[in-house]
Amino acid sequence: MSLNLLGNKIGMTQIFNKKGEIIPVTIIQGGPCFVTQIKSIKNCGYNAIQLGYRELSSNSKSLTKPLLGHFLKKNLSPFRHLREFHVENPENYTLGQKFTVEELKIGEKINISGLTIGKGNAGNIKQHNFSRGPMGHGSKHKRLQGSLGSGTTPGRTFPGKRMPGRYGMEKRTVQGLEIVDIDMNQNLIAIKGCIPGKSGNLVTITLKK
Repeated sequence: MSLNLLGNKIGMTQIFNKKGEIIPVTIIQGGPCFVTQIKSIKNCGYNAIQLGYRELSSNSKSLTKPLLGHFLKKNLSPFRHLREFHVENPENYTLGQKFTVEELKIGEKINISGLTIGKGNAGNIKQHNFSRGPMGHGSKHKRLQGSLGSGTTPGRTFPGKRMPGRYGMEKRTVQGLEIVDIDMNQNLIAIKGCIPGKSGNLVTITLKK
């Protein structure tokens, strides 16, 4: 069984352990999350639960009518973020069930997934570590792509060729991060090390039990 939580990356800082050693930590606000839908093989073809995070008011402009109806049908408050997680036994969960950082313990190892920082459109030098062209006055490809290796045969560019494009905003998962401290009152977790993304990013916390 795995425990899943949604949260936000607050930022990084450092703390001292009992030996006086400095530990770099990332602060994450985890939950509270609520079960907003339970799916089973009988009604959906697979077993999963849907978690909601960050409660919204019913008149929020970010809610569509179908999404609002999804919550009202189950007499639940609307949530900004919804994520679905596969489970083995959906009958162990109830609609509206609450998950908080109280489910975690100091010293446990967790996996955290998030999106890396988006850096917009980037060229090959930044994105793929290409070397630059000649810097002479007549050079026409100082930082440009250069030849794509096409021609009469095959007369096209092969798929998968490393080229300029959007850089960042990719899902990354860091495994085996240790929980250093937990603040139950503010739903904060301090983990040893760093995680993907910038401050404020939505992250998924997974604990294998």
